Amino acid sequence: MTQVDQAILADQIDALLPQTQCRKCGYQGCRPYAEAISRHAADIDQCPPGGNAGIQLLAQLLNIPAKPLNPAFGSERALLVAVIDEAVCIGCTKCLPPCPTDAILGASKHMHTVLSALCTGCELCIEPCPVNCISMQAATPSEWTQANADASRQRHQAKNQRQAKQELEKAERLNRQKQLLAKLNKAKTSV
Repeated sequence: MTQVDQAILADQIDALLPQTQCRKCGYQGCRPYAEAISRHAADIDQCPPGGNAGIQLLAQLLNIPAKPLNPAFGSERALLVAVIDEAVCIGCTKCLPPCPTDAILGASKHMHTVLSALCTGCELCIEPCPVNCISMQAATPSEWTQANADASRQRHQAKNQRQAKQELEKAERLNRQKQLLAKLNKAKTSV
């Protein structure tokens, strides 16, 4: 299989994944998992949010037998969303970076809240919370749709692009500071 064919297959696999970006599959998100499946480095039974219906779709695409969800990666369940107990939230912002879709709003030392329509139920915000003010509750509606997955993919990609741009700008800024410091040191030694 050529790299182009593998990329096309990864696109097709990614389109079938729920885009929760939960990392329960053992990869850093749905796209890396799709790429691993396309390379035969991961199996189709590692996505709890996709569940047995997702496994069936992947099996059909790849023309292989379906299998049950591997319990080592979790269990299939109804869609959940994160909820912040705003009275307990201290505004530490530790929940913001792990959220793959920027579904949490807040600022340092101010109460945070979750935009439930954007929350994928990934649970990545729970562990970093130092005051345990984040819990998971049943989502309404309880079904994750293809429209949800498409919107989640776009928000996740936008967040990744924004973070990459910020990292590049930071690196450029540090490089300029390093060059200026080198010029100042050179000027000092020539005096």
